[in-house]
Amino acid sequence: MTRISPTQLEEISARIGYRFKDERLLARALTHASTIKHKGDYQRLEYLGDRVLGLVIAEHLFRSNPEQSEGELSAALSALVRGEACALAGDSFGLSELVFLGSSEKAKGMNLNRTVLGDVMEALVAAIYLDGGLDAARDFVLRMWAPQLAHPARLTKDAKTFLQEWALGRALPIPAYRIVSREGPEHEPVFVVAVDIKGKEPAEGTAKSKRAAEQEAADLFLKREGIRP
Repeated sequence: MTRISPTQLEEISARIGYRFKDERLLARALTHASTIKHKGDYQRLEYLGDRVLGLVIAEHLFRSNPEQSEGELSAALSALVRGEACALAGDSFGLSELVFLGSSEKAKGMNLNRTVLGDVMEALVAAIYLDGGLDAARDFVLRMWAPQLAHPARLTKDAKTFLQEWALGRALPIPAYRIVSREGPEHEPVFVVAVDIKGKEPAEGTAKSKRAAEQEAADLFLKREGIRP
């Protein structure tokens, strides 16, 4: 299990606005599987965090938007709990600087991978929930998601849909996605996918599935070109 020093604990606590009673939960939430040879990474916490995050965001949307239909609420929820939204929330306190990785993965910049950051953010939500209860988790989520909650309409369309509509609106061909590489074992592959737009440099996304890598590539393209923040 990764150990967090007192200095690291103080820094992380200040960044996230929450101090853990059980520091082992925090360590597990921030630890990538590449650092260890035994169970103790963020994956199990990620599973729980996804559910806690969904509950908190769904409750907030339900209470804050009494006039919206079930369909409208569902669309907003889907946008706010997707991986990129989680990674964006993590950007607010520099989550990429806090992830514990193996030396090889760190050298490759895995801590900047949007899929990894989204997963770690979900794990952190679960760790706070287990350590401090639902109220603590709710407070953390609503603080970190505040900018996105203030402007949910910007996020209701996923990156691929947004990019396709942008291209068609400019009479450009539909964006084309191609697999650049596929690495890793059969049970845990890592895909690198590029998106090609006529007249533009390709953008590449990396994720555990082809579909997620396509979304990341589209999202990176949109950000790079200043099309969507």
